[in-house]
Amino acid sequence: MTSLSRRQLVLAATTAAVAAAAPRFVFAQATTPSAAAPFSVPLLTYPTTAFEPHIDAKTMEIHHDKHHQAYVTNLNNFVKDNPQIADKPITDVLVNLANLPESVRTGVRNNLGGHANHTMFWQIMGPNGGKPDGEVLAAIERDLGGIEKFQTDFNAAGGRVFGSGWVFVTVTKDGKLAIETRPNQDNPIMDGKRALLGNDVWEHAYYLTYQNRRPDYLKAWWNTVNWKAVGERYAAAKAGTLGV
Repeated sequence: MTSLSRRQLVLAATTAAVAAAAPRFVFAQATTPSAAAPFSVPLLTYPTTAFEPHIDAKTMEIHHDKHHQAYVTNLNNFVKDNPQIADKPITDVLVNLANLPESVRTGVRNNLGGHANHTMFWQIMGPNGGKPDGEVLAAIERDLGGIEKFQTDFNAAGGRVFGSGWVFVTVTKDGKLAIETRPNQDNPIMDGKRALLGNDVWEHAYYLTYQNRRPDYLKAWWNTVNWKAVGERYAAAKAGTLGV
């Protein structure tokens, strides 16, 4: 081996080691859109380690880079033969699922619903998320009995979801809140509502750390909520500008 090739080998090994040690936000394949792929997984705005010990980094990586990416990949495959799916806002497609060809309706429901749910999920999470305040706190106190009762009722609703699904706080345009659940990847948009926040109770969201202890996960998840983002979603809902 020449001196040059040895130096190249050492450089390559060092570069690989640094890359492996650096905090990973997302994998490239999960975030790179292309002209042929109108839907893409949004970048995380925090490292995958941000929520430890409440949610472990490996779960975050798998959840974001594998599960969410799978919904988006499937969705982009549906678009190839049904370009109208990508021509409209996600909210319009979800509220008008009955207008889609029957051959793709269930697939779009599951995968576009999954994309919408997870996009919201990553958005309303963040380290050092603070506490609810302002209008959103007032709404929680008015409609949900205060923060402690709200979290207790929300956790109980999430615990009652049979199999896989989501627990949401839905919000109307006049700012009224309610706790609701949906099976699988259904989204409140499908019923003409909006999700203020929601927690994923599919096992892939928590199993590595909590196994079958979903109630423990539901309680711990509140440590990951970014209440500033939730407040912004509440304001957008009242203004009629909240998307997914």
